[in-house]
Amino acid sequence: MDSKKRLPGSRIAWAAAAAALALGAQRALAEEFEAVTGSASPDYVRARQADGKFVPESYAFGKGGYYSGPISDKTIARVGFLQVAHVMSGALRTRNYFPGFDPRTTKLLIMVYWGTTYAPEHASASPEYTIASDLVGQILAPDAGAHRPLPKGDKFEPVAEGGGGRMSLEQSNDVLDALSPVQAENRRRDKQDALNAALLGYNSWWNRFGDTDLAGTALENERQDMLTELEDDRYFVVLMAYDFQLMRTKRLHKLLWDTRFSIREHKNAFDEKLPAMALQASRYFGQDSGGVTHSSLPDGRVDIGQLKNLGPLPEK
Repeated sequence: MDSKKRLPGSRIAWAAAAAALALGAQRALAEEFEAVTGSASPDYVRARQADGKFVPESYAFGKGGYYSGPISDKTIARVGFLQVAHVMSGALRTRNYFPGFDPRTTKLLIMVYWGTTYAPEHASASPEYTIASDLVGQILAPDAGAHRPLPKGDKFEPVAEGGGGRMSLEQSNDVLDALSPVQAENRRRDKQDALNAALLGYNSWWNRFGDTDLAGTALENERQDMLTELEDDRYFVVLMAYDFQLMRTKRLHKLLWDTRFSIREHKNAFDEKLPAMALQASRYFGQDSGGVTHSSLPDGRVDIGQLKNLGPLPEK
């Protein structure tokens, strides 16, 4: 299994595919939804032909990297870059993107990243949380005073108005010590949620709800929906399209568009779902989605033609 890599990635691999992507009878799976986010630079505008279709654009693939998840998963570990690029080429063709053969005329360099996110452990499920909860429960029990003698020099203070028990200074320190690991776990969880939000393209959601306490408000459910998705292990693919000519001639990295799509790992197989995921996400290739979109993932047969690998582009 490949090790985790950081964006952006490594050497460029040129690939061309004579690919035809045809779906058979599609059956929407109501229980499975794909999240897709697309964004495009204001400088990137696709012209249209007389028939309304986009003017064809050529591209080369770049191997960005594979991110392995925390759990061994053969359905994604056995899928390499060429297999992912093969599927992406079919989906790109539906939007009039075609493989380029000449580095001097190819317009886009599309970096491909794929993998599984890392879901943080819920602090409420951690051993530290259980220990802290048990300790607080013992101290605040209605008969706590009868079973826990008050040390000399300490003074009972009410926990809250109407509370069933009172705790000493020493007991208060015990609670704080027990809760400290829980607070640290929550901070790690928030950090991992933020990283997953950036990776999956949930930025608009995260900026709205991520660091805000919405308990008791009408938006609490929407924030919880976001956290539920971010804290699931999710299969994802990220396509980042750069101006190839600007990179080739001036060594400048200008991102023109990117598309990020994902589904939950549970009860899914990456190698089986990837073609449908790519087709569903293709509507946002080179387009702005206006934030995270969700749609049921179609289940169908995808036929893709033979992939021809033209080898790596020589590095200077």
